[in-house]
Amino acid sequence: MRIVVLGVGNTLLSDEGIGVRAIEQLQQDYDLPPEVVVIDGGTTGMEMLDDLSNADHIIIVDAVRSGRPPAAIIRLADEQVPVFFKTKLSPHQIGLSDVLATLAFIGEQPGGVTVIGVEPVSLETSMSLSPQVEARLPELLDLLVTELHELGVAVRSRVPKAA
Repeated sequence: MRIVVLGVGNTLLSDEGIGVRAIEQLQQDYDLPPEVVVIDGGTTGMEMLDDLSNADHIIIVDAVRSGRPPAAIIRLADEQVPVFFKTKLSPHQIGLSDVLATLAFIGEQPGGVTVIGVEPVSLETSMSLSPQVEARLPELLDLLVTELHELGVAVRSRVPKAA
């Protein structure tokens, strides 16, 4: 089994960087087994083709414009995922859409795709997340870890539980 956790986004545009920030936190706080590959996709596109080909499952973590309230957490899976590409937040989504379409065309598409994200509050030029989106980061990580558990992956926290 090979699961790819792909954090995408532009860390120079505040909440647009949530995907990258989330995978950084995931790698810092959790021990992941070798079958989980974590990729900082930034704003790349077709360069990820080899990394994503023949994955059993891809989890994309990103800012998602869904019309929900600011800082809302969003989860889209399988047939819902094309919705992620209908309201483009930034150019990297176009590249990612092309990558997934190319994988399907060459017969190397993933067994499943899940998008986990947060409705952005700010897309201003800033290397920091908005306070509202940053406050949702622990919940976003919990959802990401739950997703991995549901895929049969044993993930162990490095962070001791509060007493």
